Amino acid sequence: MSIGAGIVLFAIGAILAFALNVQVDWVNLDMIGYILMGAGVVIFLVGLVLLMRRRRSDVVTHTDVDPATNSRVTRRSASMPDDSAGL
Repeated sequence: MSIGAGIVLFAIGAILAFALNVQVDWVNLDMIGYILMGAGVVIFLVGLVLLMRRRRSDVVTHTDVDPATNSRVTRRSASMPDDSAGL
């Protein structure tokens, strides 16, 4: 959701900075456009970092000897960082 919000803020800022030719005495629309574009880039990058952090997973492999059959048993478990492994 933050990636989409960043894109929307950047687009609105670009419209204010480059497409509008309206002069208002009490506010500089070009500066507000540049500020919104900067905020959009920051939010977009934060969204990408959070997305990459969420996709990382840990895989643990355990190899044991089964006493009944005297054979090796390999167990693999994968967990995501947001899994509640401690509960």
